[in-house]
Amino acid sequence: MQGISEPAPRSAPQQIPLSSPLRWLARGWRDLNETRFLGMLYGGIFVMMGLSVHWMYSTLWQMTMGLTAGFFLMGPFFCCGVYELSRQRESGQSPDLLASLFSWRRNTKSIAFFAAVLTFLMIVWARVSVVIFALLSPHEMPNVAGVIEQILSLSNLDFIVVWAAAGSVFASLAFALSVVSMPMMLDRQCDTMEAIFRSVRALWLNPGVMLLWALMIVLLIGTSLVFFLPLLAITAPLIGHATWHAYKDLLE
Repeated sequence: MQGISEPAPRSAPQQIPLSSPLRWLARGWRDLNETRFLGMLYGGIFVMMGLSVHWMYSTLWQMTMGLTAGFFLMGPFFCCGVYELSRQRESGQSPDLLASLFSWRRNTKSIAFFAAVLTFLMIVWARVSVVIFALLSPHEMPNVAGVIEQILSLSNLDFIVVWAAAGSVFASLAFALSVVSMPMMLDRQCDTMEAIFRSVRALWLNPGVMLLWALMIVLLIGTSLVFFLPLLAITAPLIGHATWHAYKDLLE
């Protein structure tokens, strides 16, 4: 039948050089610069999120978990804006902030479901943290404030070791699910499970590259969170732009 074309074939994850994360960061910085640093608007949103969590914890810690869960639900939608700015630059379009703000509407259901998956992981991890605290801490009635106090004070090494080991499992799972999922859902409008499968497959084929990339993310974002939160206005969009290029390298 004439006039009917077959759908474009899906690209499969491929192996890439170990130096790729450095190239992604360089390309991410170029995108940040050539899009007139519009990505810093999204970075500013993440700074406000961090300040909100800090204020909530210091004034009404019981509400911290709910606020953090809400941020996990909203975060992927804000990330889409950074990916969209990179997509615009790559396709030769002028940076359009308004279009990037609503880019998630191209694949709302899949992105929303993925945000729910990340939120579920965060809630489960929070519950596991409290259980570990209850088992290994001499204090009664574990709560979020008590858990964080134990982590920061280094007063209970058994708890810290077990907590860090369990946390690394959850962090690795979340990273495996999200390496290329978000930019893929935005770019190709695929469903959530296909994006997750290809993300896990990309990590499986490139464990060394992905480990280096994860360490770079932890270094940049972690340094901003711990030492100077406003720095997140630059490091967050930089990682976002770089993630777009990670997606392109891994799947194309």
